[in-house]
Amino acid sequence: MTKKMPVLFVGHGSPMNAIEDNEFGRAWTDIGKKLPKPKAILAISAHWETQGTKVTIMEKPKTIYDFYGFPKELYEVKYPAAGSPDLAQTIRNMIKLTDVQPDLNWGLDHGTWSVLVRMFPLANIPVVQLSLDRSKDPAHHYQLGQQLKELREEDVLIVSSGNIVHNLRMMVFDENVKYNWAESFDSKVKQWILTGDHEPIIEYHKQGRDAELAINSAEHYLPLLYTLGIKDEGEPITFFADKMSYGAISMRSVLVGS
Repeated sequence: MTKKMPVLFVGHGSPMNAIEDNEFGRAWTDIGKKLPKPKAILAISAHWETQGTKVTIMEKPKTIYDFYGFPKELYEVKYPAAGSPDLAQTIRNMIKLTDVQPDLNWGLDHGTWSVLVRMFPLANIPVVQLSLDRSKDPAHHYQLGQQLKELREEDVLIVSSGNIVHNLRMMVFDENVKYNWAESFDSKVKQWILTGDHEPIIEYHKQGRDAELAINSAEHYLPLLYTLGIKDEGEPITFFADKMSYGAISMRSVLVGS
């Protein structure tokens, strides 16, 4: 039987997790040490939203600082991983659900590099990013994930990055604050993942007020659907960094496979 690469969904939270010595950064570092070294990485980040689906095809993707108001040290972080035009073309050929357009303008946004700088600090693995087409419904994103499965057998690590619960309007800078709606929805999603019940995760708009508050504008939630679409039935699931942050952000991360 062919050995498949694991698949990750990482709750990335604040960009400061890239440089702070905290439990989230340490958890990402620990996971990076346990993973088999991939030939390349496909990243799907909450922070690249497009009309239509795009994939980065440049040889040297830039490090994008798509945030403001943070300390100078954060803007000095570089993640000089190479791109992979060959992998990008493979992805374009592999996906039949939609026409994936090549992109030479984007790069690696903080949803990608803030995580990878912890997991693979040497930046010696090529990285390609796939965008989120916000004109499509959640089922489309799940199905698109299903069409990426074969990459796992080609030593490609697929890392999606967002947050299951992400409501900045209700975030508070006090780690003692707990919101029942946030804890409840995060717990429900955990159980649905464990039981392999993906339908309510895809149809989050039917899950009531907790989901409405937790998902908010949805771009941080959609990357999870790619991970679940890629997952094969019966594969082991491990959660890490599974904690709420600032009350309204779930840092729960998911490892599929081993």
